[in-house]
Amino acid sequence: MPEEPTTPETAAAAATAAAKGAPRPASTTRAGQDSGTSKDSGTASTPGAARPRRRQARGERRIAQLLEAAANVFCSSGYTAASTNAIAREAGVSPGTLYQFFPNKEAIAVELGGQLLDRWRESHGAALTAANLDLPLDDLLDAVLDPLFEFNHENPAFAVLMHGPDIPGQITQEFNALHEGLLTRIEEIVAGYLPEAPPAELSRTATTIFAIFKAGLDLVLAHEGEERQAYITEIKKVMFGYLNPILGEAVPPTTERRNAAPHSH
Repeated sequence: MPEEPTTPETAAAAATAAAKGAPRPASTTRAGQDSGTSKDSGTASTPGAARPRRRQARGERRIAQLLEAAANVFCSSGYTAASTNAIAREAGVSPGTLYQFFPNKEAIAVELGGQLLDRWRESHGAALTAANLDLPLDDLLDAVLDPLFEFNHENPAFAVLMHGPDIPGQITQEFNALHEGLLTRIEEIVAGYLPEAPPAELSRTATTIFAIFKAGLDLVLAHEGEERQAYITEIKKVMFGYLNPILGEAVPPTTERRNAAPHSH
């Protein structure tokens, strides 16, 4: 007998929200958060209060199972050719069980794409931290590029959903916004090294850096094992060759800020 989410009403609301890009109802957002009573209300727990939490946890596990299956199907068949029946089959559940959580393929893609975009944002945010900017250029490239290549290798559905045809517009909009934010961050970092450079030069440099990364990523993802690592090394050589003459002996921005700060006595 198929497992159910917390209630039919919250399942339907969650599926509709996923299709429209709206936040999920609180009871389906995180496992175990909504037990039917406020934790601050002082109400004593009852045996029945634990059941919604268990049902909710089962529902979230089922959603995760369906999203993992969808990622596999999207990678093997492409988004356009994928179907909810294929996703249900990959997950080992009936189509009816799938429809308890998602009304259609688009809703699945929006939910999966949103999760992958969040992880991608975390990956490049951690890679482009101020601490890494103090590193020598070759070490900086290792610290920045390695986690970004690794994320894309571990999440092949990311490229399918971000760059494939017929992708839901919400995913495209969110990806474009994230892309612009990443370009802005790269431009800010370059400006920290080259504070006197005109804005047009900073923009060209940031755009070229990102273009080198994207072109290299296609090569990296097309290979496995030692050959994949060899291409990562080649991309770093290209990036170093481009950046070294530009940055030259420029002082890393974080070092410059520390040197300019007044010393305490």
